[in-house]
Amino acid sequence: MKENGMLTIASLLSILLLTLHITDDIVRGISPAEPANIALAVLVVLLYGTLVLAERRSGHIIMLLVGLLAAAMPVMHMRGAHYGEIARSTGGFFFVWTLWALGGLGGFTFLLSVRGLWQLSRRSAEQRKQGAGA
Repeated sequence: MKENGMLTIASLLSILLLTLHITDDIVRGISPAEPANIALAVLVVLLYGTLVLAERRSGHIIMLLVGLLAAAMPVMHMRGAHYGEIARSTGGFFFVWTLWALGGLGGFTFLLSVRGLWQLSRRSAEQRKQGAGA
């Protein structure tokens, strides 16, 4: 599978897990359910960057942010005072599993994004070099 394909799939899975996790946070009362919730606007930008801008530098940067958000989620929650209480509650298994999956997949997405950005900059430098030599 092409690396950009892996990055797109990893980013989409990270977004899916993030939305499931945010939904769980809202159901548990951890995050407020507000009509003016900015999370929906952020979701649109993350999906657009992943699906429409996947081949561009801006898309790689957005997917890097997806990976960073996903990887940071377990760190933010596991340091919380009520983490153990939530883990033992009804639905705690799903809550904890989602955090673990977000952490692993988010780190993978982040690394693939960094690698993709590095390859894009290398290709760009090579094209400039060839253009200058012509």
